[in-house]
Amino acid sequence: MPEIGDQLRETRMRQRIDITEVEAATKIRAKYLRALENEEWDLLPGPTFVKTFLRTYADYLGLDARNLVEQYRSRYERAPASDLTPFGTSLGSRRMRTRRSLVSPWMIILAALVALVGVLAIIGALGGDEDPGTRGEASPSATPEQRGEDEGGGDGNGGDEAPKKRKPTRVRLQIRPTGPVSVCLENAAGEPLIGNLTLDAGQDSETFRGKRFVASFGTSAAVMRVDGKEYPVSPAAPIGYEIRPGKRPRQLPEADRPTCAG
Repeated sequence: MPEIGDQLRETRMRQRIDITEVEAATKIRAKYLRALENEEWDLLPGPTFVKTFLRTYADYLGLDARNLVEQYRSRYERAPASDLTPFGTSLGSRRMRTRRSLVSPWMIILAALVALVGVLAIIGALGGDEDPGTRGEASPSATPEQRGEDEGGGDGNGGDEAPKKRKPTRVRLQIRPTGPVSVCLENAAGEPLIGNLTLDAGQDSETFRGKRFVASFGTSAAVMRVDGKEYPVSPAAPIGYEIRPGKRPRQLPEADRPTCAG
């Protein structure tokens, strides 16, 4: 299922609606609309405002507002503490807890240890007549490394491997002009997000999030902010880049540069 923010942004871009038009129609500030599209919930005043803004924005775009709100609730909203804590306890339950507390966990552990010592003593007595040369063949106290060699036939290090870190599947991108620069930016579907616009210093783009982006720059007067890291555009502009999750921007051949002509 597409992400909530992606559904909002892609629907708005498909309808060719500017964020300022949505702000004027819904009376929701542009920074909150961008926060909804980027799923930056912590930038919004609170869960109640998130659901209200989300419902209003979705209705304006013609989306299923109820479905989007339910997605937000199931993914991000925690159950209130009152739903998880009983309102009161009876006197009988207090007495039951008092009775149970009389049996200390340490008493249970001590009893288990005594029983274990007894079992080991019995096993030792029964095995006293075995041939000393054969006692080590089936030792019950084999180490985890020895058991790993017996079962897997390897070097016993398989269980020590650290779990592999999941590779990121989405990337955040913002274009920050340092001077006049012509920018073409497309998403993974080839849809233009910034269509050959000339941006001046200080006209930072909104933060886009997706699986992949391609961008063209007419000059080098721009910086690409990718997942919080900044990469200046090469002085060899005009130039194009591919931006993917977990990787540095990759320079594109001239034939592969986006044109935002679609």
